[in-house]
Amino acid sequence: MRPPCAAARICVLFSFLDRAQLRPATDGNLLVKTGLPVDFIIIGVVAFAASALTFFSGFGLGTLLLPAFALFFSVPAAVAATGVVHFLNNLFKGTLIFRTAHWPTALRFGIPAVPGAIAGALLLSYLGEMPAFRWSAFGREFVPSTAGVIIGAALILLAVLELMPWFQRLAAPPRLVPLGGLLMGFSGGLTGQQGALRSIFLLKSGLDAPRFIATGTMVSIFVDLSRLPTYFASFTRGTLDLSGREGLLVAFGTACAFAGAWLGASYFKKATIEVVRYLVAGLMLLIGAGLVFGVLGA
Repeated sequence: MRPPCAAARICVLFSFLDRAQLRPATDGNLLVKTGLPVDFIIIGVVAFAASALTFFSGFGLGTLLLPAFALFFSVPAAVAATGVVHFLNNLFKGTLIFRTAHWPTALRFGIPAVPGAIAGALLLSYLGEMPAFRWSAFGREFVPSTAGVIIGAALILLAVLELMPWFQRLAAPPRLVPLGGLLMGFSGGLTGQQGALRSIFLLKSGLDAPRFIATGTMVSIFVDLSRLPTYFASFTRGTLDLSGREGLLVAFGTACAFAGAWLGASYFKKATIEVVRYLVAGLMLLIGAGLVFGVLGA
């Protein structure tokens, strides 16, 4: 018997969530009426697996964790929550591999990323939960936010590119590294997605696999240090309460990401896992569409 394909597994997951009656609780979080802490289970599993796989597959923690948080938070709050976990996890990874980083490249790429990340975060704070359009189906009205449409479209674009063989070989010349840092920072601040652009502009830097990963981690820290203060100063007040259950969820996701990073560092090498890459692309397509149409992150 053939094993179920990725699409079938995803359908089973959403079928389970539908049967379990996933609805907003009184505190604004999504919980399962069966009593299972589904938000903690999903965030924990995704954070652990994604953090471990960043050492092997090339796609980032934020790519997987942002859609997971969008199941339970509004889009701006999901971006901020993902940013917190991403930053703390990168600090932890950095303590494990910072000696391997090529600092001249990290600085050439990371310093221009700082103003880009701030600009992207400011644009996200301006968009906030501004409605993009309204539509209804099956007796329900959906109101996608402008931020959700932009981030969902970015996920769909990345998913499609991830399936293109030529995209895996795409690399910009080294002289464009500062420009790449600026663009990557803006993308990271606005959508939370920075890994794809970082890879494009670092592939021809002449770094071996361990240095490539370590240098990328240091650059990510530059971006996170720039965007997080903007998020919290601009829009998390009233949308992300770190003193309550949401804070516990972020802390739990961070702890699981730490565990995944430790496991990944134990088998530190660069290798593309084709099955995982296609599964991630499929998930990104589905969740990106959910964000664009307001089914998720509303």
